[in-house]
Amino acid sequence: MTTLDVTIMGQPYRLACKEGEELALKQAVAYLDERMNTIRDAGKIKGTDRIAVMAALGIAADFLASRNASGPFSAMSLSEVREKITSMNAILDTALAPQEKLF
Repeated sequence: MTTLDVTIMGQPYRLACKEGEELALKQAVAYLDERMNTIRDAGKIKGTDRIAVMAALGIAADFLASRNASGPFSAMSLSEVREKITSMNAILDTALAPQEKLF
């Protein structure tokens, strides 16, 4: 496992990932940071947790739209998509566990 220090919406996080997955994690962090900053800057939603939920919903909607079109997930079955999401959740839980101990 490798750890990366990243910043999302000005908040530092130390995340763990598997060797060789650092670039993908950095790209995901950059994408999430951009989405959350856009929502925050619009000024309609206050609170980091609410901004995170709105960003997650937007990303989920984009994912589902791309799956229904000819996006990268269109060839996957629903069970494969669920399996991939479960795997991603496990990776995120592992990565965020050290942060949760600080609070």
